[in-house]
Amino acid sequence: MLQPKKTKYRKQQKGRMKGNAHRGHELAFGSFGIKSLEFAWVTGRQIEAARQAVTRHMKREGQLWIRIFPDKPITKKPAEVRMGKGKGAPEMFVARVNPGRMLFEAGGVPLETAREALRLAAQKLPVTTKFVVRRDYVEE
Repeated sequence: MLQPKKTKYRKQQKGRMKGNAHRGHELAFGSFGIKSLEFAWVTGRQIEAARQAVTRHMKREGQLWIRIFPDKPITKKPAEVRMGKGKGAPEMFVARVNPGRMLFEAGGVPLETAREALRLAAQKLPVTTKFVVRRDYVEE
């Protein structure tokens, strides 16, 4: 599962998400990608499930780039614990995703293969996504 090797602080506040993505909102590596259309926290497990779905469908040909990384710790308290007594222990890491953020990119495969592979990945994620193709892409 994806998680940082080391963090400055063990726990973080929830924060709030607003605005569109200003960074990581364009294709940078591959010819195809999926872009988020809404706000969400995407867990390391969800990213890994999407990655497996893509690599299985592409039969390990072509290349895949994961453009998000779970670096925000989420804490939980055990079930049936009374209120108070401090913040819970870190449970998992999530990636904050804003609308417009590029989540996955693929290259080196035909358009239809990439479209289906990234559709399978999108099903594993908690956000609605949009399939995008590089402007200068031409089918061989």
